[in-house]
Amino acid sequence: MIRKIFVALLFCASIGLSAQDLSAEQVLENTIAYHDPNNNWETFNEEFTVVMTTPNASKRTSKIKIDLPAEYFNVTATRDTVTTQYTINKDTCSMVYNGTVLDSIEAKGKNMSCDRANLYKNYYTYLYGLPMKLNDPGTNLSQNVEKKTFKGKDYLVIKVTYDEAVGSDVWYFYFNPKTYAMEVYQFFKTDENGKEQPDTGEYILLSEEAIVNGIKMPKVRAWYYNKDDKYLGSDTLIEN
Repeated sequence: MIRKIFVALLFCASIGLSAQDLSAEQVLENTIAYHDPNNNWETFNEEFTVVMTTPNASKRTSKIKIDLPAEYFNVTATRDTVTTQYTINKDTCSMVYNGTVLDSIEAKGKNMSCDRANLYKNYYTYLYGLPMKLNDPGTNLSQNVEKKTFKGKDYLVIKVTYDEAVGSDVWYFYFNPKTYAMEVYQFFKTDENGKEQPDTGEYILLSEEAIVNGIKMPKVRAWYYNKDDKYLGSDTLIEN
């Protein structure tokens, strides 16, 4: 309760401040207060569906279950006539292809693996856990909050890097300066010296909102290359 009151006061007090007056930690607190006002992410246990559309390909529908307290993750994805299922239950991994449970050798023949299962777990937990996931260990927030215009809109921007064991990409998170809603994020690859490469990576435009377990999540994520603005595809969240 004390934390909620503190965050609410911080949110209200900073509404009229300029980017130069806010620390990255304050912006992060404010955006989490907007997206997850009741601190529900820590005990997140919910199912939702994500429909992926890409140019010149059929859609993929993924039903996702994330239970953080139980350390459980499941994604069941269907494209055309193929349905794959990956489950991580604590340290146990299982895979199913069109209703048939696979062992590791059979899974390899279907281009499935426990490494891929963990990749999906990390991918969906990270993206749908933002911005709360920016409080995770190994996440390094730049001390400076920038004010940028992107696609004709003004944003407060936080630069984020990660410890080597977590990841090497450089991320930028764009927040609405009035509401602190997260509306864009962007990442760049780095070279062997850790230097950001400007013609790499992608940016993701976030639009609309869906309420999942009391959390305001972006409903539509549209992906583009940084290099040439080429559209890659969109993920649309559907509440179950």
